[in-house]
Amino acid sequence: MIKFYTADVGNPLKERRAVKDWLQRVAKQGKHELVSLSYIFCSDEFLLALNREHLQHDFYTDIITFPIELNDGEVYGECYISIDRVRDNAKEIRSSFVDELHRVMVHGLWHLMGQGDKSSAEEAAMRKKEDESLAMRMFHVEQGKTKG
Repeated sequence: MIKFYTADVGNPLKERRAVKDWLQRVAKQGKHELVSLSYIFCSDEFLLALNREHLQHDFYTDIITFPIELNDGEVYGECYISIDRVRDNAKEIRSSFVDELHRVMVHGLWHLMGQGDKSSAEEAAMRKKEDESLAMRMFHVEQGKTKG
């Protein structure tokens, strides 16, 4: 089950059903079952407070992923995503907001499925998985909006 929440920002996500179906396909490709996955969209300040409290990091980030329960092949977790960071990153890399949002969402999912990104080799593997996952979307992304 996949759920979407907002903390202190508006809902940035369009085509929820299509996004859920896509994330389910990504998990299946990674040989995992999505049992309980929540995405919480928030501001920079909200995520910074979580980063300080839970990870003792004093910097902005686009996502923090919390595994809730670790069962072999099953995903239980929460992904907190800063919409401010996603928007700024999209501008910086000249990507659409929706593409960057989806990249960050799938990044969190891959973390929950065990993919790290601390070393350069892990980071390269993560980027490859993100790109492959984005290519799996069955809905069209156009000008910052998704169309079913």
